[in-house]
This record gives sequence, C-alpha cells and structure tokens, in this order.
Amino acid sequence: MERQNAIADKSIAFAIRIVNLYKYLCTEKSEYVLSKQLLRSGTSIGANVREVARAQSKADFNAKMHIAMKEASETEYWLELLEKTNYLTKAQAESILNDCIEILKILIAITKTAQNKN
Repeated sequence: MERQNAIADKSIAFAIRIVNLYKYLCTEKSEYVLSKQLLRSGTSIGANVREVARAQSKADFNAKMHIAMKEASETEYWLELLEKTNYLTKAQAESILNDCIEILKILIAITKTAQNKN
C-alpha cells in the first residue's frame, strides 16, 4: 500500500509538471500538436493510478496499472521527441524525463508484483 501511495503522489506531481510544460510549449514555443499529445498521456498516468483506488477486482487493478504504465511509456516518447526536435533543451528535457522514467519503473514493479500474486 505504501508503494501505491508513493505512485499516487508522484503521478500527481508529475501531472502538474506536464501541465506547466504544456503551457510553456504553447506560449513560448508556439507548439500545439506534440504538446497536446504530451498533455494527454502525461496527465493520464495519474488519472489511471487514481482509478486504482476504486478498482472492483484484482483484474481491474492490474488493467488500470498497465494502462498507467503504457501512458508513462508514451509520455517518455513525447518528451524525447520534443527534445530531439529542439522544442526542449537537453537540460529542460532531462529533469522531467528522469521523473517520467522513475514513475515508469515504479509502475513496472507494481504490475510485476501484482502479476506474481495472481
């Protein structure tokens, strides 16, 4: 349960960073397409983690955590693409990418643990 609370806290903090990054990309870089994709996937992580609290079954729990993991992976992709297309500097991308990878690792551990318990 402690790990789940950690992922809930980290995913909401990450979503806030994503929203702020989206605002920056729109206002400072006039980038709307990639940033919208980033906004959707980056905030979806926390939304799925939040839904886990009301999971109706172990299967529902596993499904939601897997979706959150996939969204984290997609977010990592968009962040890498924004860096490689020079919308973000390496330094800008590095910090938020590190947070994304940390969340992804936690989600992978949670899904593996849940799978082993079945």
